[in-house]
Amino acid sequence: MNPDLARLQPYPFEQLRKLLADSTPPARLPHINLSIGEPKHATPPLIFEALTGALGGLAQYPTTIGTDQLRASIAAWLTRRFAPAAIDPATQVLPVNGSREALFSFAQAVVDRRSDAIVISPNPFYQIYEGAALLAGARPLFLPTTPANGFKMDFDSVDEATWAKVQLVYVCTPGNPSGHVMTRDEWQRLFELSDRHGFVIASDECYSEIYFTEGQAPLGGLQAAALLGRHGFPRLVVFGSLSKRSNAPGLRSGFVAGDAAILKQFLLYRTYHGNSMSPAVQAASIAAWNNEAHVVDNRRLYATKFAQATPLVQRSLQTEMPDAGFYLWAAVPGGDDEGYARRLFAEQHVTVLPGSYLSRTVDGMSPGRGFVRIALVASVAEASEAASRIANLAVNQ
Repeated sequence: MNPDLARLQPYPFEQLRKLLADSTPPARLPHINLSIGEPKHATPPLIFEALTGALGGLAQYPTTIGTDQLRASIAAWLTRRFAPAAIDPATQVLPVNGSREALFSFAQAVVDRRSDAIVISPNPFYQIYEGAALLAGARPLFLPTTPANGFKMDFDSVDEATWAKVQLVYVCTPGNPSGHVMTRDEWQRLFELSDRHGFVIASDECYSEIYFTEGQAPLGGLQAAALLGRHGFPRLVVFGSLSKRSNAPGLRSGFVAGDAAILKQFLLYRTYHGNSMSPAVQAASIAAWNNEAHVVDNRRLYATKFAQATPLVQRSLQTEMPDAGFYLWAAVPGGDDEGYARRLFAEQHVTVLPGSYLSRTVDGMSPGRGFVRIALVASVAEASEAASRIANLAVNQ
């Protein structure tokens, strides 16, 4: 077996199951699960209709590159949403089976195992980044994102000798779990470093469509590159998904877009990897990318939930509205995130995720310890009820 498998750490939800295994919550309170970022809003009917209408395509082998129509619909959406320079659907877009598998497999295609490769990611982070780096034969390097630094990755904390070994940098914007959106200045600094050292940037933007004020959409990587005159998006690949945008996590549909030379090599890898998208899923994806009305409706629900839930949570936990995304990142009294999650489940039947499960200890400090991640993915009523129970836990201490 691949010895690097032994370097993988338990997934956060496996740790959470063990943490709560011997707890007996009050049966009178229905369980509300806010631990996992799985959207619970209804999937738009247009997706079902397109999916079922294309089931005849199951009799065909799909191509890895996807249909011209799907790539064109993604390129058109990217242009409408981010208004970057023209995106060539033939060379700068690839469909993927959800951003998760692409974020993992991308490292396998990018990292050169013959050198002492380093992969940088934020800390706390989406655990796929770490696993992708380890199984690509690279060493993960974590940059802490904390309230003290505005949840920004401090790229200037990395010395020149280390940058010389960096081959891939994962960023997540809006961030998981903080909701921080990278600014133009942050992008400019990262691009400057990429130009100097030659590393590839993987921008995870799966939360880009969950924000709270229409007309104030988060800045994306392609958009930042275009604003800064970076024609062709050199060494930049962004990852998007329909899971959060269109409430279709089970569809497993997303895209990668950016540097054509990198995507050409990634397509070669994927051709062998065997990750082609079902024709029916491609048809449903085209319908989703071509429609924005359901996305606006989705945002309204999240805006309502955050407006109702945030003040209630703030009665007992220290938290602020995120820039975007659907998480509250909240500091717990006493700093014991596991203990707090156990108490909340045992006494209020609400599940949240301890922040220490999303971070790694570096130089004696784990930036997720003392926080919990609250995913406001349930219905408006359930999210408000859960927030009230979180407030009640402090009252009952």
